[in-house]
Amino acid sequence: MDLEFFGRSAGQLRERAARGWKTRAVMSALFVLVLFLGAGCTRRSLETELSVAAFSEHLDEQIPCLMDRFGVPGVSMALVLDGELAWSGAYGYADLEQGRKMTVDAICRAESITKSVTAWGVMRLVERGLIDLDVPVQEYLGGWQLPETEFDEREVTARRLLSASAGMPLGTIGESAEYAPQSDMPSLRDYLTEEARLIREPGSGFLYSNPGFNLLELLIEEVTGRDFSEYMAEEVLIPLGMANASFAWEERFRSAVPTGYELDGTPVPPYVYPVKASGGLLADAEGIARFVVAGMTGPYFSDHSVLEQESIRGIHTPQVDIFGMFGVVADSYGFGHFIETLPGGSQAVWHGGQGHGWMTHFHSVPESGDGIVILTNSGRSWPFIAEVLTGWSRWRGFGSVGFGRITSATIALRVFTGIVLLASLWLVYRLARGLASGNRRWAPLSRRARAARVLQAAAGIGGSAVLAWSTAQPYLFVTSIFPADAGRGGLSLLVLAVLLILSALFPRVEDRERVVST
Repeated sequence: MDLEFFGRSAGQLRERAARGWKTRAVMSALFVLVLFLGAGCTRRSLETELSVAAFSEHLDEQIPCLMDRFGVPGVSMALVLDGELAWSGAYGYADLEQGRKMTVDAICRAESITKSVTAWGVMRLVERGLIDLDVPVQEYLGGWQLPETEFDEREVTARRLLSASAGMPLGTIGESAEYAPQSDMPSLRDYLTEEARLIREPGSGFLYSNPGFNLLELLIEEVTGRDFSEYMAEEVLIPLGMANASFAWEERFRSAVPTGYELDGTPVPPYVYPVKASGGLLADAEGIARFVVAGMTGPYFSDHSVLEQESIRGIHTPQVDIFGMFGVVADSYGFGHFIETLPGGSQAVWHGGQGHGWMTHFHSVPESGDGIVILTNSGRSWPFIAEVLTGWSRWRGFGSVGFGRITSATIALRVFTGIVLLASLWLVYRLARGLASGNRRWAPLSRRARAARVLQAAAGIGGSAVLAWSTAQPYLFVTSIFPADAGRGGLSLLVLAVLLILSALFPRVEDRERVVST
């Protein structure tokens, strides 16, 4: 009787211990999940009637917190209100090692914001009757010829090049496309010979392309007989008051351009591209803001703009619908501008830029006179930019912007990571309990649930292989979108993959198998 009593007591103690272990595991996982979801800066609602001064105070409070959260070294910003440059400010560092502060007059790499400015240069030629948007672009390229492909090169027009629907590829990006300032580099024609070729039928849909815009650079030079950088300075930059902006590297930039920083924080020295029309503009935040001001329409159109209002409206007119990855944040593409319809019905135009150690963005609502410019010297800035844009759009009463979906996706990734961690802890618990009780043992060839275990092991091995491949890549788009969370998500998936493999190798055994083994 005593032995039976003690046996029951011991069994109850084991059951209680197991339940307690399980409870602690679940509570720990929930705690981690709460940390993932709750980490970040304090959000407070923004009233649309706040003045620029009040909103700038909000930025002074929030921007440093967001920079710290996302690991962004430096930011230069500007606000446009009622069609005028209303405020500019800078935060953080232009160079961490030197302790050099970021300033509003810092000359930053605009990267693909350049495409929006280049579109203005092309439309100047259209207004003067020097080119036709719908004539085959080959007629304007002098002796340079598009290489022959299975597609019809005569279907490539300036309209399709401006709207990223000419069937041109993305082109080479990253360090292989970069050169030290004033070093030897390929000529424009050499670059185009290597990069500008059709990979899709022209006019068949949106296909974001750097070579497409660089082909427009050659068009401008051939039609005007002028160097692209000089033409853009004289016809667009200087008339718009972008005094510090340039398409050509200048010696003064060595001390004015901040250091860029990669995803892992590695500094990136100044660089230039051998071509300029797709991403070669260097400018300060106020200069980009003046470009945004010039793009206002309706009551905020300026008679001093270098383009007629009809041309600006044409630039902002949707030319091709966007699907896929870019379709998450934009509805369509005009001439060098992404376009979206905001919840209230207003049309917003914008463009972002991403380079080696740089991320930039401007957003504008031409009919309301509103705009914002965000320039950062970090490859980790997309979620940061998304947070700032969300705050700005709410302040101006536009509701949400498409780019803000990056914030929602970040939260979703954290939830997913938390669920994966919970699943991993549950597997750890089941494995540990089974091994301790003898219910599991090393039996990879066991017939018990063999098909399910094979699938389980295959999922674990396949997932591990994908993660290993991802780690070996020099650049991953998903890492740029989620710089702070992609690593944790990947690590949690790796842990789950390993546990799936172990669970398949150490299956549960039948009672009779356990008796025989003992």
